[in-house]
Formats: sequence, structure tokens, C-alpha cells
Amino acid sequence: MNRSTSEAPASPGRRIADYGLIGNMISAALVGRDGSIDWLCLPRFDSPACFASLLGTSENGRWRIAPVGAPVCSRRRYLPGTAVIETTFETADGAVELIDFMPLADDEERSDIVRIVRGKRGRVSVEMELVLRFNYGLVVPWVRRRDYGLSAVAGPDAVELHTQAPLEGRNMKTVSRFEVEEGQSVPFTLSYHRSHQTPHFVPDREEALKYTVSWWQEWSKRCAFDPAREGWRDAVVRSLITLKLLTFRPTGGIIAAPTTSLPETPGGGRNWDYRYCWLRDSALTLYALLNAGYREEAEAWRRWLLRSIAGQPNQLRIMYGLAGERWLPEHEIPWLAGYGGSRPVRIGNGAAEQVQLDIFGEVLDTLHTAREGVLAAAPDAWQLQKVMLEHLVDIWRKPDQGIWEMRGPARHFTHSKLMCWVSFDRAVKAVERYGLDGPVDRWRQERDAIHAEICAKGFDPRIGSFVQSYGSTALDASLLLFSQVGFLPDDHPHILGTVEAVERDLLQDGFVLRYRPARTVDPCKQPEGTFLACSFWLADAYVMSKRMDKAQALFERLLSVRNDLGLLAEEYDPASGVLLGNFPQAFSHVGLVNTAFNLVRAAGPARQRAARTGPGFSSPGPHSSAHHY
Repeated sequence: MNRSTSEAPASPGRRIADYGLIGNMISAALVGRDGSIDWLCLPRFDSPACFASLLGTSENGRWRIAPVGAPVCSRRRYLPGTAVIETTFETADGAVELIDFMPLADDEERSDIVRIVRGKRGRVSVEMELVLRFNYGLVVPWVRRRDYGLSAVAGPDAVELHTQAPLEGRNMKTVSRFEVEEGQSVPFTLSYHRSHQTPHFVPDREEALKYTVSWWQEWSKRCAFDPAREGWRDAVVRSLITLKLLTFRPTGGIIAAPTTSLPETPGGGRNWDYRYCWLRDSALTLYALLNAGYREEAEAWRRWLLRSIAGQPNQLRIMYGLAGERWLPEHEIPWLAGYGGSRPVRIGNGAAEQVQLDIFGEVLDTLHTAREGVLAAAPDAWQLQKVMLEHLVDIWRKPDQGIWEMRGPARHFTHSKLMCWVSFDRAVKAVERYGLDGPVDRWRQERDAIHAEICAKGFDPRIGSFVQSYGSTALDASLLLFSQVGFLPDDHPHILGTVEAVERDLLQDGFVLRYRPARTVDPCKQPEGTFLACSFWLADAYVMSKRMDKAQALFERLLSVRNDLGLLAEEYDPASGVLLGNFPQAFSHVGLVNTAFNLVRAAGPARQRAARTGPGFSSPGPHSSAHHY
């Protein structure tokens, strides 16, 4: 259950769950329950951070607004159907609200944060501390007083602070102390611009707030989820808003998370940069958007995908930048101590260089989903798919790094082979259902060969389950996707046995681990939390096998681990009850949306992905020229 109405002591705690997300689909910020913005990259999601205390200390940049002293209590919420956070601080002298949001923007080099302090009761002393540190907490800018507040410049970056509150420079920080009475408002705006460009301002913060609230509420109303399921609908809408916030509006790309290096293992080295767009998320994201009624977003994501993968198939990457950039070199930031001492802090992602064969299946399945969903035709897309399949014919028998991007030796991962099967299966269906041209007999042969190999080498009859890689006895949560992609019938013994094996070996306090590191080829043997997307996959597997009570119980359990604002990270540690990994995580929220629809619709995303046409995916029949893509 979402605990958004509960109260908690105000504290500068560093739990991942203590943060909320605001954004403008260009960049995003993490706002703590103590009124501190501890993470912000400007001007884009993937730009260097100017507030990086999330991965260091307050000296690495933050912007805190809160009552003087320790408040009696605080509570917070998103204004219904929006990305606007309202935090209420109760003190011995009264109460104040802090409103945080980012106005919408079309210019990818323009981002503003608006913070409004409102007096609700009595008279409250409030303090502000602004610590600007560009280049991931390293560079102290040159700050100058202005009649509207101050300006700060460092190299190519500049921000303007617009406020009428009194400001004072102290120890390379800007501080302010002021009092707010009931009915009063004190607004602040932080506006970014390139240092060689003219500053801009938000002329009326209250009007900007009204417009932002109205825009988000109108957008949220479009959600097609069953209105009778009020609690579930709220969770679905919040997940969809989060996905929208993680969308880079100029291109339609959706990042995995707005953060880097939040650890999967506290104090450990599983710290990765997730501010990029993974192809692996494509198909499941498209199902979530189409089922929820967000066709415009689905179209934009599909267009981003086609632009990004354009080129030679042997150069296909597993992830791309916001506009389809391919060069994402990984390096470490030595001056940041890491979240909770979890080092190294990484910028960029070396996994972009890996060979992961499942990516071909994800792309072909995504474009199959677009056909089933009757999205607009994409010229030349079918030719691109055929070229990819020609390349896949030559490489599907090779080992790879697998879905979890293991940085060890390549293996014949069963899930990777499964998605190669999906590639040829979707191509065959494109010819059979839509009359597209292609060497369908050859594709059928490859599909059948992969199917036979997986059943012979990827299934262990001794444990009655598919296994992580050929010759291994280790299990992997990705094996839960076998029935969902239509490889075997829902009630096939291999499918049921795999689900039972995952329940036996990978369930930890009711949640699903990706795998057991100590039993796999993963060179990093550190334990980690349960992977939330995998738990949603298990709920989907229960739905597919008609165990609705178990599916619903697991779904409710997953809803209960969201933070008070309804947000999920990548992982969850049942022992400590804390969220782990980058936050908020798009893949977790995609899983929430798809599982919710699987539970309320007989033909939900899981059955749609198994190549059965369902509601919202009606096909006009074969040989339709409208689907030649």
C-alpha cells in the first residue's frame, strides 16, 4: 500500500527512499524529504551534476530549504496526477509548505527549478543553503550579486538564482534566513543557461505552477487503466508519470534512471551509470505505453529506436545516449566518496561495448509490437529488420555477455538464445500476418534450429528447468520470460518446472533475485538485493498459468515496497527493508504497469507478447499496406 499519507520524523537521512523526483523531460532532480535537492544534472539528464551530494557530501553541491532547527514532523506528497512535490513541515511555531517542480521546457539547454515556500500556520523561520558545484561536485563557480538574486558561472555553465529573500555569501555557499507567516509565499527559481548565452527567467512562478499542475493532470487523465481499481490505478498512474519524467522530450528516448552509481550492494562496487536508453527495455516499455493509451509516447519511443539502431547491424549497441549517441565511455570520479561509501562512482557505461545477442530479439519484438499496435508506418524499417536478421543468422550460435551484462567470460546464455528465437519468430509472423517480403523459409529454419538447441542444451531434466547458460545448473530470473514470449505453451512442463525452480532457488523473503552470484559466471560475487522487475515477471508467470491469487498477492507485496511517493528503485533488500540501485528505475515501473494490466485484462501485455492479438492491438488482417515497416 502506498504510504503517502503517513507522517515521519524530518531527518537528513540518506536512504534512497527518502527522495522524490521532479523534472521537465529534459533533466530531473532528486528532492529529499528534508527539503534538500541532492542530485541535479544540467542542462540534460546525462550532463555533469551541479548538485552531487547524493554521491558525496553537502560540499559536493545541494540546495536545501527547510525550517530553522529540527521540525516536529514532516509529510509530503505529489499533487494528485502531477510531478509536483508538496512537503509540509510542522514546527513548534507553525507550519510551512515547500512546493518543488520544474516547469516544462522545449529547449534542451534550458531548465528551471521553482521552489515556493508558503506559510500555512503561525510564523516559521526558514533557512536556505545553496551550494553550487559544477562538474559532479568539483568546480566552485564565480558568484555575483544581482538585483534579482545572484548569478554563478563556471566555464560553459551558468545559473541564475531569482528571489527576493535576503542572500549572504558564506564559506563558498549562499545562505538565507527569513520568516514566513500564514498566507505568505517566498518563491525561488534556479535557471540554467550556457554561460555565453543571455539568462532567462520564469516571470510568474505561481502561474508556472498552475500551468505545470494543469498539464500533468490532463496528461494523467488519459490513462486507460480500470478506474474501479482505485489503489492500483493510482500506482499505475504514478508509474506512468515517472516514465514520462524519464523521457527526453526532444528525441523520445527514455532513460533507465536519472542517477548514476547508486549501489546494488551497499558499500560495494556494483555501481553503474543508468542515465542512458537501453534497447532491452523497448518491447516491455511499448506494451506499457500502448495498453495505458499513450500512443504518442509509444510512437516517439519507436522513432527514437529506429534512429538509434540505423546503420550496420554488426554495430548494434545495447544502449544509446538520449539522442542515439553511441560513444558512452566509462570512467571513475575519484573525488566523490560514493553513496554510503559505495565506490567507485562511475560516469558512462562500459557495458555499451558488450555483445548481447538478446538485443536483436528486443528490437524485433518491439517493432512486432508496433505492428500489432497499429502504430504509424515507418518507411524503410522493414528493410532494416531484414538486414539485422541476415547478420543474426551468422552470429546467434556465438556466446555473449547476457541480459545482466556480466563482466566475465562470454557464455551461451539461454535467455540470449531465447531472444534470438524471438527475432526469427517475429519476422516469420510479419510475413504470415502482414504480407511483408522476406526469406521466410530460411527464417523458419533458423527459428526451429534455435528452438531445438534451447530445449536440448538450455534445459536440465534433472532439475526440471531451463538454466542460465548451457551446461550450467544455475537458475536465472530471465527464464521466467519463456512463456511470455510464446516459446512454449503456458502449461508446458518445461515452463511450469522453470517457474517452480525459480520459486525454490531465487525467492528471497517473497521477492525474486536475478540469480545467485556465487553460483554463476559473474566475476562479482557480492550479494545484491532482489531485482524488482524480476518479481513482476514472476507475477506475470502466475497470471499466465492462471494462478491469479498468487499473482495478486505478489503484486500487492511489490506495491508495498514503493516509497511514500510511490517510487521504486532497481532493487529491494527484504532483510533491511531498503531500496537499492539507481532511482527511480524505469524498468521497475514498466513492470508495475504491465503486471497491473495483466491482472485486470484477460489479454494483457504478457499474452500480447506471446504473439496473441489482444485489446488495443487489433490487426487489420494480412497483406495490409499500412503495416509495411
